[in-house]
Amino acid sequence: MSELRWNPQLKQWVVVAGHRQDRTYKPPAEFCPLCPTKPGEFPTEVPAENYEIVVFENRFPSLQYPGPEPDVPSSELYPTAKAEGICEVVLYSSQHDSTLTEASEEHIHHLIQVWTDRYEELGARENIEYVFIFENKGEAVGVTLNHPHGQIYAFPFIPPVVEKELAAAEEHKAKTGRCLYCDILAEEQRQAERIVVDGSSFAAFVPFFARYPFETHLYSKRHLGSLAAMTAEEQRDLASVLKRLLVQYDKVFDMSMPYIMVLHQAPSKGQHEAYHFHFEFYPLNRSETKLKYLAGVESGAGTFITDMTPEAQASRLRGEQ
Repeated sequence: MSELRWNPQLKQWVVVAGHRQDRTYKPPAEFCPLCPTKPGEFPTEVPAENYEIVVFENRFPSLQYPGPEPDVPSSELYPTAKAEGICEVVLYSSQHDSTLTEASEEHIHHLIQVWTDRYEELGARENIEYVFIFENKGEAVGVTLNHPHGQIYAFPFIPPVVEKELAAAEEHKAKTGRCLYCDILAEEQRQAERIVVDGSSFAAFVPFFARYPFETHLYSKRHLGSLAAMTAEEQRDLASVLKRLLVQYDKVFDMSMPYIMVLHQAPSKGQHEAYHFHFEFYPLNRSETKLKYLAGVESGAGTFITDMTPEAQASRLRGEQ
C-alpha cells in the first residue's frame, strides 16, 4: 500500500510505501531476479534465455496505477492523496556483471529510444504529470540489485527539484528573453575549463556550481524540452557523448564509478517552453575509498560543501591529472 502525505514545512509530497521494506535485497548472482531465465533453473522477471533491453513494472512499486485509497485520512494541516503512478524497471543488458559504461554506442542508442518511448507512453496517461528516468549505480548509492538497470517513475505531480528548475527557467526567460540552460551552456563553453566531453549536439561539463564530487551535467546544444524532441542525429550524438562520459568516469579511480544519473525533462502536461532537457550525474566517491556523505549541513540546511574545485574535477575527468 502506498500513499502521498503532504509536508507543510517544505510544501511537497512524501511517498509512504511501507510494503517496500520487504523488497529483494542483494541476492547472490545465481539467484538474480533480473537475469534471463535459463532452462531448468529458477524463473526470473524475464521469461527468456537472453535479451537486449527489457522494461517491466516494478514488483515493489512506490507508486501504483490506479492508486489505492490512502490508509490515513486527510486533515487541514496534513493532506493525503493517492500515490497514483507507475514504477518501471529498465534492464540494460542480460549480462549480470556488465555496466552501461561497457555497452556499445549502438546499444546506448537503442536505450535512448526505449527511454523516449516510455517518456511518451507513460506521460500520455491520465493523472501522470512527470516521467522521471534515472539510474542508481553501485552499492555506495544504496543499490539493492547489482544487475545493470535503471528505473522510471511516472509521478502524479511534478517533483520539487524539477519544480524549482522550472520556476528558475521561467524567471530567467521573463527577465532576459533567453533560456537559462542555453546561457549556462554558452558560459561553460566560453570558459571551456569545465567541459569534459563535447559533441556535435550535446556537451557534458562539471558545472560552475557543482555540489557532488565529479558531478557532471549533460546538456543538449539545441533548445529542446525532452527526449521526444530529438532528431535521429541528436540521438546518436547523445549516445556517443554518454558513452565517452561514462568511460571517463571509470578512469578517474580505475574502477566502476558509482553514481546517480537523472534525466530532467519537461513535464508531460502543459506548456513549458522555457525548460531545457538535460542529464545530471551525482557520483559520491571523492576518492577511491572515501565517499561524500550528505551530513548535517547538506541534509539539515540544504547547503552543499565541496572539497574539490569544479575546475580540478573537470581536469581529472578529462584525464589530465
